[in-house]
Amino acid sequence: TVKRDGQTLKSIPISGGSPDNPTYNGQMVISEKFEQTRMDGSTVGFGGEYDIKDVPHAMRLSSSGTFIHGNYWGSPSIFGKAGTSHGCVGLRDQKGGGGDTPGKWFFNESLVGDVVIVKNSHDQTVKPDNGLNGWNLSWSEWQQGSAV
Repeated sequence: TVKRDGQTLKSIPISGGSPDNPTYNGQMVISEKFEQTRMDGSTVGFGGEYDIKDVPHAMRLSSSGTFIHGNYWGSPSIFGKAGTSHGCVGLRDQKGGGGDTPGKWFFNESLVGDVVIVKNSHDQTVKPDNGLNGWNLSWSEWQQGSAV
């Protein structure tokens, strides 16, 4: 569900991580946006399991390789029903990023600095130093790491 200023804009079915590779839970900050990027599993510890040269509408959520991005290679039936990724959040999209798709809409409505919240995943909460993800610390935990 996409919210702005507390108001729901849209609910978008997603495909998260698979049972073997779940998506992190927690609040993750969009740190980069790419209209199209290459995703190579060998750069994030997945060997040659995937190498997609033209992933559309990709937004980085962690420094370890978690993105929310367009997915044109998965069947439309997976969105809202099955986790199929290696930990990313996938949004239905088209090859080349054209058309009127949830992936394109989310990309156009999102800014670097926006917070994406993942709930009910079977994985741990993303670590605060894995990207801009200190949002998952309590105030007392935040102060413990402070120079104050």
